[in-house]
Amino acid sequence: METHDCNASQNIIPEVSNLAIYVPNFITEQEELEIIKHVNNAPLPKWTQLSHRRLQNWGGIPHPKGMIAEEIPSWLKKYVDKVSSLNVFEKGKLPNHVLINEYLPGQGIMAHTDGPLFYPIVTTINCGSHTFLDFYKRLDNSQPQQLNLEFSLLLERRSLLILQKDLYHHYLHSIAERDTDVISKSVVKNLTLCGEQYSEGQILKRDTRLSLTIRHVPKTSKLKLKIG
Repeated sequence: METHDCNASQNIIPEVSNLAIYVPNFITEQEELEIIKHVNNAPLPKWTQLSHRRLQNWGGIPHPKGMIAEEIPSWLKKYVDKVSSLNVFEKGKLPNHVLINEYLPGQGIMAHTDGPLFYPIVTTINCGSHTFLDFYKRLDNSQPQQLNLEFSLLLERRSLLILQKDLYHHYLHSIAERDTDVISKSVVKNLTLCGEQYSEGQILKRDTRLSLTIRHVPKTSKLKLKIG
């Protein structure tokens, strides 16, 4: 399968204004397999185990006092550069960090924002499985379970999603903990841009998914070793 020839402006999700860009088949099947192989072959200490999923940080671990920058390995830098080439990041704010999350079927993540540690653009490459990313309007002092679903995006295998502006600042996003997703054309706003055709009520079964979230951490420092 060939990758999508991406002009980011042609992939703006119409119903979400210019706040989200969706690119189907951003990477090839071979590249997807290569990513999965490298992630799964990473040494065990590279994984951080959370209660509902596990993850890897590449480029450093973001921290309010500044991320100690580490070199991103060449197999991963290839995809960071591919995202950078779309020119969605400003000059001097190119991506320098990759968060890789592994989601088994039935696993998800509660409603959240990516917060001030990152430059307010988030780009995500999806491997291994589709998922639904759900969006909620951010409400002050509101618990996630009290929020009303505004819309969802279908993230297909090998796709790229770019979120920016108000979607970054004023919306929460989450992934529901379930094994399957059901297509609803009134809820899923990017179906016209998807690589496959979907019908109302169609059930999609989840598999193990890897998400590569590629971002810019503005505050970085180099490791200074104190000797003696």
